Amino acid sequence: MATWRNLKLKSLTWMSLLAFCLLSLSTAWAQEESIDFWPQEIETQKGIVVVYQPQPEKLEGNKLSSMAAVAIELKDSAEPVFGAIWFEARLDTDRDTRIATIIDITVTQVRFPEQDEKDQDGKKVDKLKKLLEEEMPKWGIPISMDELMTTLELAETRAEATQKINTDPPIIIFMTEPAVLITLDGKESLQEIEGSKLKRVVNTPFTILFETSKKTYYLYADKDTWYTASDIKGDWAITKTVPAEIAALAPKEEADSGDQAPEEDDTEPGPPPKVVVATEPTELISSNGKPEFAPLSGTDLLYMSNTDSDVLMDIKKQEYYILLSGRWFMSKKMEGPWKYIPGDKLPADLAKIPEDSEMGTVLYAVPGTDVAKEAVLDAQIPQTATVDRKKATLTVEYDGELKFEPIPTTKMTYAINTATPVILLDGKYYACDEAIWFVANSAKGPWQVATSIPDTIYTIPPESPIYNVTYVRIYDSTPEVVYVGYTPGYTNTYVYNTTIVYGTGYYYSGWHGHYYYPRPATWGFHVRWNPWAGWGVGFSYGYGPFRFSIGVGGWYRGGWWGPGRHRGYRHGYRHGSRAGYRAGYRAGSRNSGRNNMYNSKQNKARAKAQPAGAHKRQATARASTGRANNVYADKNGNVNRKTDKGWEQRTNNGWESKNKASQGQMQRDKPTQTQQQRTKQQQTQQLDRSQQARQQGNKRTNSYNQSRSSGSRSGGSRGGGGRGGGG
Repeated sequence: MATWRNLKLKSLTWMSLLAFCLLSLSTAWAQEESIDFWPQEIETQKGIVVVYQPQPEKLEGNKLSSMAAVAIELKDSAEPVFGAIWFEARLDTDRDTRIATIIDITVTQVRFPEQDEKDQDGKKVDKLKKLLEEEMPKWGIPISMDELMTTLELAETRAEATQKINTDPPIIIFMTEPAVLITLDGKESLQEIEGSKLKRVVNTPFTILFETSKKTYYLYADKDTWYTASDIKGDWAITKTVPAEIAALAPKEEADSGDQAPEEDDTEPGPPPKVVVATEPTELISSNGKPEFAPLSGTDLLYMSNTDSDVLMDIKKQEYYILLSGRWFMSKKMEGPWKYIPGDKLPADLAKIPEDSEMGTVLYAVPGTDVAKEAVLDAQIPQTATVDRKKATLTVEYDGELKFEPIPTTKMTYAINTATPVILLDGKYYACDEAIWFVANSAKGPWQVATSIPDTIYTIPPESPIYNVTYVRIYDSTPEVVYVGYTPGYTNTYVYNTTIVYGTGYYYSGWHGHYYYPRPATWGFHVRWNPWAGWGVGFSYGYGPFRFSIGVGGWYRGGWWGPGRHRGYRHGYRHGSRAGYRAGYRAGSRNSGRNNMYNSKQNKARAKAQPAGAHKRQATARASTGRANNVYADKNGNVNRKTDKGWEQRTNNGWESKNKASQGQMQRDKPTQTQQQRTKQQQTQQLDRSQQARQQGNKRTNSYNQSRSSGSRSGGSRGGGGRGGGG
């Protein structure tokens, strides 16, 4: 079966490619070497400070608390001095590169175990502490977000979870032929196109035109391919004759769009898909013929093999399960009715699905799996920026006179006839534009960058279309800058119980006036998760190279389902339109969960180019060569390393086996035998967890880099076994 992910090597999907990369790099991972960063060397006037990979303990907003093992190689000493440091810092992240920078470091505690015994008067220890306390605030330490994510303790990380997500199923349509779903925001809204007798359907991201003289609708599919119908919800058929006036309105690619047309291949074209038009929240599951099921190794599950959707069957219970926007729905028969199933009620065999199998990509929605845990952690790491208070400006456009409506369950109101979320609270106006808060005394400005936001705003419920702004935070400010950030909730990725979901599940009707402003949508775009690219879209059409272009300008920063500056449509056109977004059988590669919104053209003019303090370190810092990244600090301040012979601890006698070093320490402390055993076991378990987390983070970093270079980052792809997906 040909699918949207088929390129020249049709059978090599992103997951099988990832498995190959993991195998190729297994030796390097066994040595625990992060090829990008660790350990780091910093030259000082007194010698070299070697910083081993930090072991983060807590992340609140952009404030990171961490510990790390260090080694100081003083110029007047033949042996390095090993120690443990605890520090607090600000985290500056970039989801485009998945690199975070630890900056504005404050050392809170230092311990040099081997020196504590030798240095009776404490003078040498004081000098070492002073060196770190003076030098570290000048540094900016890079760390991959995957290394950071997997080393954070989940139990100590505050989850931005919402318990008010709507889990009602959308209308679910099954079809046993190739088909695509065309979504409209309610009944079609037609607006005249200036200078012609044509009208455009503006409440859809697809390009649909209406020729008034012939009462015919035209739907743009791909290149020179158009569908026609006399009824927008009727039967659509490909037409060979398209008036020049209509053909001229097809979406066009723009050089700065950031979207790439699918790569051509030699796959045989499939039959034109059937067009299904929906005016209510709907999802379409299309198969190539009658449903065909195949077994999943090691489980009592079957998966539908002739669709790009996530459809499973529990053999024991004879129940069907489908995954839509991170939510599981169950039915006794394919025709429905379907009902939502919480994660803890899913068949146990779902957690046994191999990651490299045909259905490995559903594991993010299965509680307790490593993929699900990592996705939840990722959703809690903010994208951050430093905003220049003088350069950051905002102009809010309204469609006509100001129109404000109440925000449910609050005393606040918000403007409904603008693309920018504008909130009225206690006589002041607050606007959130591309993850930056602004404040004004008037709804029309002038707007200034906000340095604080009332807590009341964070009580906006998911029933409101501007709920996503509650995931944008102001961390701190100075007279020159404001430190801001947003977690993926702003781009509609929410932690629900112990997994992530896409969208709130509520239907929000867009604004219809001279302009059309769409609101975030959960359903209708076949949204699926990819661990490297976040959420991607597709159209449940997995047969042959057939594309659909969406909208006159595509989506802007998440478009129909994300935030961003929707300028709306006027006379059928949207201001600031961008390149047509090509999708269809290969699904959409644009995603809303991963992009760094602060790198947008508008925000680049608002934000500082570099995080404060990072430039101070660039000239002297370097990744160490010839040093294994196998040194750890424990919670007691001891320095340990993992070798082929097991754990070793640094003492005044150099490196000793962990057991021998622990015995020496216990003899001095004189605990009971039971306490000794418990302490030894706890220390080893903690070190083992730290080692496993570091290994996993380094694996993810390498895997992400491999996936970038191989071009396998498209969201929504199906992994494993040559089966494409995302459609």
